Amino acid sequence: MELIMIIGMVWGITTLILGILFAKGSLLLFYDLPSVMITVGGSIGALMVGYPLRKLLKIPTFFRVALFPTKYNLSELIVTIVSFSEKARREGLLALEDDLEDLDDPFMRKGLQLVVDGTDPELVKNIMENEVDQMVNRHDDNKRIFDDWATLAPAFGMIGTLMGLVMMLVNLSDRSSIGPYLAVAIITTFYGAVMCYLIFQPLASRLDVMTNDEVLMKAIILMGVLSIQSGDNPRIVKDKLVTFLPPEMREEITEEVEGS
Repeated sequence: MELIMIIGMVWGITTLILGILFAKGSLLLFYDLPSVMITVGGSIGALMVGYPLRKLLKIPTFFRVALFPTKYNLSELIVTIVSFSEKARREGLLALEDDLEDLDDPFMRKGLQLVVDGTDPELVKNIMENEVDQMVNRHDDNKRIFDDWATLAPAFGMIGTLMGLVMMLVNLSDRSSIGPYLAVAIITTFYGAVMCYLIFQPLASRLDVMTNDEVLMKAIILMGVLSIQSGDNPRIVKDKLVTFLPPEMREEITEEVEGS
């Protein structure tokens, strides 16, 4: 579980509440059911117009993916690939077939299977790169829901502001109604901004980071598979793979690979 995600949301909400209390305001001043209906209900309605039901039903899954992301151990991955290169160099590419069923990662298993089957290196590269591209497209398509929601929430906040101002101006003769209508006008914008900047934009950013992590992992696998197919020395394979990593990680992983 990504505790930092929960901590961040709780921290953001807590600082807003403390800001209100330190300003000697009342939390009840910031609760307005009509504003919730306009901002939350309106933005959800817009999503329903723009997306098919099957996509909207996956929103809880996207939240769960963001909260429980897949962790990639790059050092272990590189050690595994180098060990495959050593075996292939020592016993031949066909010897890798015995290890394919034990691989948990389907992307690596598919790449090594193509190599074992004697597929042309350029074709192997094209197939695997296309799979990565399609994965990125799917993830971007899923993330777009939160991007759009981050846009729609403030937009409906502004719509609520306009509605509140219209109702207030129409009823200027009734002074008792000015306060409630003005509350709707202001608080809807507040709700929209909080939904956008505390929830949906950060979620979209987190999903972006997760996609980049997966792309990096697959890029390492692709380079490793092609290096194994070309018969590179295991040390060269290792040197190629660590170039994908930031400098502060390279020495640590190099030591782990050489010590394995």
